[in-house]
Amino acid sequence: MPALALVSAVFVVGFEQLVQWKYGATGIVGLLLLTIGVKAKSPTVSSAGAVLLAVLLAGPTL
Repeated sequence: MPALALVSAVFVVGFEQLVQWKYGATGIVGLLLLTIGVKAKSPTVSSAGAVLLAVLLAGPTL
């Protein structure tokens, strides 16, 4: 079981680094809001994070 936790942690850190590299600090804030909202079961916070990430992704097309 510890190997699974290690692989999971490496994947999460790698994904966060990818988001930060591609979308900057705003992407990390959006991902953080989304994660906190889901863990706290707060639809307001998770929706704010999801909207922020959606705006970042759709930004070049707008």
